[in-house]
Amino acid sequence: MPIIDISVPLSNSLVVWPSDPPLHIERRRFLEKDGANVSQLDMGVHSGTHVDPPLHFVPGGATVDQLPLDVLIGPADVVEFPVEESITASDLEARSIPKDCRRLLLRTRNSLYWVRGDTEFHTDYVGITADAASWIVERGIRLVGIDYLSIEPYKTPGHPVHKRLLEAGVVVLETIDLSAVQPGRYDLICLPLHIAGGDGSPARAVLVSH
Repeated sequence: MPIIDISVPLSNSLVVWPSDPPLHIERRRFLEKDGANVSQLDMGVHSGTHVDPPLHFVPGGATVDQLPLDVLIGPADVVEFPVEESITASDLEARSIPKDCRRLLLRTRNSLYWVRGDTEFHTDYVGITADAASWIVERGIRLVGIDYLSIEPYKTPGHPVHKRLLEAGVVVLETIDLSAVQPGRYDLICLPLHIAGGDGSPARAVLVSH
C-alpha cells in the first residue's frame, strides 16, 4: 500500500518558531572510538512536525499523553486551498469538504517552503482565521493539520484560533509537508511521543492511500 511520510525531517537546519528553543543534534559518541554511535538531541516539543494538545493554550487542559489515539489514527481528508493569505470560514465552505470529515489536513502554498528546503522563518505563511476555527469546531472535526509551523497567522493577538480549537478538544497538527500529497481521502497515522504532562510533542505522521 502506498505510504506517504508527511513529517518534516529533523535537522540542525530546520526552521523553528522564533521564540522557541533552537534545534540541535550532535554526535556525542562514535562507533570507531566508543563502540557505538550515540547522538544528543536538544529541541522544543513544538519543533518539526508536532501535535498541540489543549494544555498548549488552555489552563488545566488535556496533556499530550492524554490525547485519545482514535483521534490521531483514522480517515483524513487532504484539501487544497489556493489562497495567498489566511483561510476563512467561507474558504472552507467553498471547498465541499465531506460531511463525515473528522480529520482535516490543509494543503497550502506553505508546502512549497519544504520543497525548496527553506531554512528561514516566513512570517507571511498561510494560517486560518478565527471564524475558520469556529467552522471546524461546529462541523465536528476532531483534528486539523497545516503545512507550516503554526495554524494561526503570525502575531495574531490573543491566539483566538488556537484557543477556539483547543478549548473544543480539537487536536492541532502543525509543520506537516503535503507537497507530495494530492487532495483526497487517506488514512492518517500520527503518533506523538508519550510525554507525561506534555504541552506538545514531536510526531511521525504518515498518510496511507486507500
